[in-house]
Amino acid sequence: MSDNLALKDALYPIASPAGAYYAVSSPEQDAARVLLTQILRLGHSVPLTEALLAEWSDNDLEKGLETLYRLQRLDFVHGTEAPRPSLAVNLESQLPALLAALSDTGRALLADDNGLYYATAGFHHESAEEIAALAGDIMSLNRRHALLLKNNLNISSLAWSVSNPAGQSELGFFPLHVGQQSFVLVIGGTPRLQDEHFVTLIELLSRRYA
Repeated sequence: MSDNLALKDALYPIASPAGAYYAVSSPEQDAARVLLTQILRLGHSVPLTEALLAEWSDNDLEKGLETLYRLQRLDFVHGTEAPRPSLAVNLESQLPALLAALSDTGRALLADDNGLYYATAGFHHESAEEIAALAGDIMSLNRRHALLLKNNLNISSLAWSVSNPAGQSELGFFPLHVGQQSFVLVIGGTPRLQDEHFVTLIELLSRRYA
C-alpha cells in the first residue's frame, strides 16, 4: 500500500482530540501511539518531511507512511499550513485554565498515579487532596483488573466514572500515560474532551514527560 502513498510537504502535523486521547489512553506503545507522541511533542513547530517521518518511525519510511495514513483515516491527525500558536513554557501556570475548560462545571484536577494532585480548578484544596487519593486507588484497580477488563470483557477503555441514576457522569477518572509517567485527569460534571484545550493539555504534558 505504501507504494501509492506520498507525503505532502510543508504541512504541520496536528493531533485531533481523539488522536491525543488515543496516544495517552494506554501504556502499551504501538506504532500509532509512538508517532502520535512525536506529533504531540514537536508537530506544532516543524513541517513533516519524509526524513522526519522516517526518524519518528524507527527509521522506516514505509512504516511511517502506513501508520500516518491509518491515523488520518481515523481522524486522529490532520495537516495545517501554519503551525499551532506557541504555548507558554510554564506548564503549571496554564493547568488551572486548561482543566476548567475540560468540564461543563469548570471542575477538574490532574493527579499522578500515587494520589497526589498537580493542579486543580473548581475544587477546594481539601477536596482535591481526597479526590487525588481516590484517583490513585483507581489506578491500582486498573492494574489489578486489567486482564479482566481488556481480555475477558473486551473493554478497551480504562476510564472510570461515578454516575447518577440517569447514567450521567458526576465524577470521571481518565488515566493518561505520558512516557514513563502516569496521570489521572479527574473531571467533575460532563467531560469536554473533544476540545482543543484537551489537545493543548496533552501537548504540554508530552513535551515535558514523553
